[in-house]
Parts: sequence; C-alpha cells; structure tokens
Amino acid sequence: MAIFEAPITLIGSVLLSRLWFSFFFLSFVACFYQWWALDNSEIYSVVIKASFDMAKLAVEISIGLVGVMCLWLGLFKVAEASGLIGSLARLLSPLFARLMPEIPKGHPAIGSVTMNLSANLLGLDNAATPMGLKAMQDMQVLNTNKLVASNPQILFLVLNTSSVTLLPITVFLYRAQLGAAEPTAVFLPIILATTASTLVGVLTVGWIQKLKLFDWVVLSYLSGLILFISTIFYVVHAQPPSAINTLSNFIGNFVLFSVIVGILGVGVIKGVSVYEVFVDGAKEGVSVCVTIVPYLVAMLVGIGVLRASGVLDLFVDSFAALLVLFGINADFVPALPTALMKPFSGSGSRAMMIETMNNYGVDSFPAKIAAIVQGSTETTFYVLAVYFGSVGIRHGRHAVFCGLIADFAGISAAILLGYWFFY
Repeated sequence: MAIFEAPITLIGSVLLSRLWFSFFFLSFVACFYQWWALDNSEIYSVVIKASFDMAKLAVEISIGLVGVMCLWLGLFKVAEASGLIGSLARLLSPLFARLMPEIPKGHPAIGSVTMNLSANLLGLDNAATPMGLKAMQDMQVLNTNKLVASNPQILFLVLNTSSVTLLPITVFLYRAQLGAAEPTAVFLPIILATTASTLVGVLTVGWIQKLKLFDWVVLSYLSGLILFISTIFYVVHAQPPSAINTLSNFIGNFVLFSVIVGILGVGVIKGVSVYEVFVDGAKEGVSVCVTIVPYLVAMLVGIGVLRASGVLDLFVDSFAALLVLFGINADFVPALPTALMKPFSGSGSRAMMIETMNNYGVDSFPAKIAAIVQGSTETTFYVLAVYFGSVGIRHGRHAVFCGLIADFAGISAAILLGYWFFY
C-alpha cells in the first residue's frame, strides 16, 4: 500500500496542496498591499464575501446536478448491463493488438485495455477507472522490469490522459446548471479537440517507440478517424459563420438523444430489465454529487479569493497585454487558468471553468473556451500517479512528456476551434 501511495503523495497531493495554499497566500499579499499602499481598507471584506459566495455557489451547483447526474449514471448502468461496453471493446481489440505488440495475442491485458477505453468513450468514469487499474495490473505481469513502465503501459496511460471521449456529459451538465442557452453547443469543438489530443498522443508515442503505424489494421482505424474528422470539417465549413453554433448544438442534442434511445434499445433487445437497472444506476448520482461538494468548495473558494484580491485579474490582464503586443487576439486568455490547472487537478480545473462561467457568463466566449478545454484534456499527473502507483512503477520514461504533448495539442486545438465556432 505504501508503494501505491508514494507517487500520489509526491506528484498529486503535495503539489495540489501547495498550489491551493498559494491561492490564499498570494491573495493575502495582494490584499495587504492594497490596504497598506493604496489605502483600500474594504479589500478584506470583499475577499471574505467572495469566499462565502463561492462556498454557497459550490453547494448550489452540486445540488442542481443531482437530477441530471442520476439520469446519465442510470443510462450508463444499462449500457454496462447490456454488454454495450463489451461490444465496443471487441471493436477496438484488433487496433490495440497492433499498437501493443509486446502483449501476446489473446492475453487478458488486451481485453482490459479495450474495456477501459470503451468505457472512456462512453463517459463511464466510474467504470473506466477500475478497468484501467485492472489493465495496468495485467500489463505489469508481462513487464520484465517492475519499477520501469513498459511500452504498452505508456501508450495506455497517454490514451487515458488525452481524454478520448465521445460523450463529454460532465461539461454539458455544468453548462446547463449555470444557465447556458444551449448546453451542448460545445459538442463538436470538444470532439474535434479531444481527437487532436488523442491523435497527437498516439503519434508521439508511436514515433518514440518505433511502432509500425503503417500496418493495414492501424491504417484502417486511422482512415476511419480521418474520414470522421473530415466529414465534420466539411459540414461545418459549408455553413455560414452564424449557423455554426446552431449546427453544433443540433448535432450535440441529436447525438445525445440517439445515445439515450440506443442504450435503452440495446438493453431491451438483450433482455435487460432497463427500468430496474436504470434506477440502480441512478441511485449513484446522489452520492456522486454529495462527494464533489467538498472539492468544489475548496477550489471555488480558493479561486474566488484569488479573483477578489485582484491576483487572477492581474495574471489574465498581463498575459493578454503581452499577446496584444505581438498582435495576437487575447479574448481567450480568461479561459487560460482552466488549461493551466487541467494537467494537475480535475477538481481544480473544473472549479476554474465554473469560476470563468460565473464571472464572465456561461455563454461568453471565454466560458465556452474553458468548457472545450475541460472536455478535451485530462489530469495527466493524477492519472499517471494513480495508474503507475497501483503497480509500483517508479520510472515512467517518456510517459509524462507524451502526456503533456497530448495536453498541449488538445488545449491548442480547443482555443483554435473556439475561435472558429464561436468568435
């Protein structure tokens, strides 16, 4: 157990604790300066009020999410019971047999990997993590050096950190809860950005590990992905700028409703008692929403204090001024804190996204950029710490580098796509 906890403590808890403390420390320094040098004695009351307001907002958001969270967790439970994840796993299995040649044909590791990624594709976070840990354990059996990450383990980790998903439900939930006119308007940008992140991550790992990416099976999957992306680009490009936002919202709603009907339909065909299974899964929604309250309170209060003290605005304004100096449009900069936080903390980046939505408006340009970033990248350091720590790996080799490259690609794509769709 100590081996499992050590990497998490070193990479995750300590780093996040120091980062969180820095929010309050920097805010205190800024408040002291404004009181001492600028004679602004009201700054402390402003900061305290912001902390109370943010704590209240965190609880309100969590309570408001209960109903929709119950809906989707119930549906995902039906998807598990009907074998839909297993079908997706069989569909992806030939690809990973080529991308992970060190794993013998028919080894349980291939099945665990495809099950994990299939769950991620459907947004089944609760199911994906146990499957991911099982995949790491299966691959560790084949690992000749138990303290050093193997090639398949690194590729698997990069795929997880690149946030490969087709249903960014969580982002839609928060946008809806905060009053977005069209919560699913960011659907297409997220799909394209997460595709860019995943593709760059795979290509980077393939280049370093000298994988045979020109295998006909790999090329077949890659061709399908390119065709999918090209179709989206063609359809979007054919629309006038004023219609792109509407198109993304329509496709997002169409896909989501199709998924709902599809999951229930497959469940009925497979003989699943869809109502009972749905209710069992929906029960988990309440506990999930209660669980996230402390995390949201902690991060939202820290960020609220940072904003009220003027520190966050100073960072955003300074960076924006630097971009303007080089002739670069800086309207996306208020979303940058979400991007910077994302590799380190999922709860932190979520809180940054919510704070941006709350401060600028949920349908503002920065808020949409923040939502795209949140849906198209993953908490790289946390994922690496948990998955490597679960099997005692101490040396990740090129895993961090490839994961951060994938993050950078996803964030860059999110910003560019945000300008294309919404500016």
